[in-house]
Amino acid sequence: MSRGAAFFDLDKTLIAGSSGMQFARVATRQGIVSRRQLASWGFEHLRYRLRGTTDERTAEVLRVARDLISGVPAKTIERMGPEVMAAILPRVYPQMLAEVHAHQDAGRPTFIVSAAGNDVVESLAAVLGMEGGIGTRYEVDSEGNFSGRLDGPFVYGPGKVEAMAACAGRHQIDLADSYAYSDSLSDLPMLRAVGHPVAVNPDPPLAAIAREEGWQTMRFERLGRRLAAVAFTLLATLAGIGASRVAAHRKPAPSRLRIRS
Repeated sequence: MSRGAAFFDLDKTLIAGSSGMQFARVATRQGIVSRRQLASWGFEHLRYRLRGTTDERTAEVLRVARDLISGVPAKTIERMGPEVMAAILPRVYPQMLAEVHAHQDAGRPTFIVSAAGNDVVESLAAVLGMEGGIGTRYEVDSEGNFSGRLDGPFVYGPGKVEAMAACAGRHQIDLADSYAYSDSLSDLPMLRAVGHPVAVNPDPPLAAIAREEGWQTMRFERLGRRLAAVAFTLLATLAGIGASRVAAHRKPAPSRLRIRS
């Protein structure tokens, strides 16, 4: 028999801010992302925290990300996983984790559905005790390196509905009896695909639609907290760039000093 489930967007819904920014910081330390690119994404993240994003900006970020990982061994990205997860976990909203547990207690399986990389999404879902994670997959070539192409749909906008429908088929889930949580207008297809849409700290366009449709709305992130998070993100980005520069320019001590030490 079919049953309902609960699907959670990741960035700015299940967690504060962007999981991609946490990945980018770790990738910079690994030499995959340049300091200049990290700074560019850092300022884009500030805009994202305050105003949300657009389809055009999202498509551009995806294009740059695909170019950056092209030729990178999949094993390298896999080994970054624990460090990325350590950066993301403290950003999980307690209120949303409580929602996850409430659905599980009611007998509904819970899933993360996100445009973020599938490895990150699946890992976070496993750590949080959720039933599954659905993210964007990137193709790996015969030599074990990323090709720069997608391996399946981009799990964004209509792509999320496609991923949810496939998941529903595998797990005998009735989407009409399911819940979906998101903060952004870009996830309107995802929210309309279920019987119980929930707007979480919604951006203004989504908030207006939620009011018109009578959807449940959760609000717990205040402007002051958001501005504080933006300031922290800016400082962390600048500090990370500075630390990388120091490490790059630091000269090793003379051999006799190293021997004495």
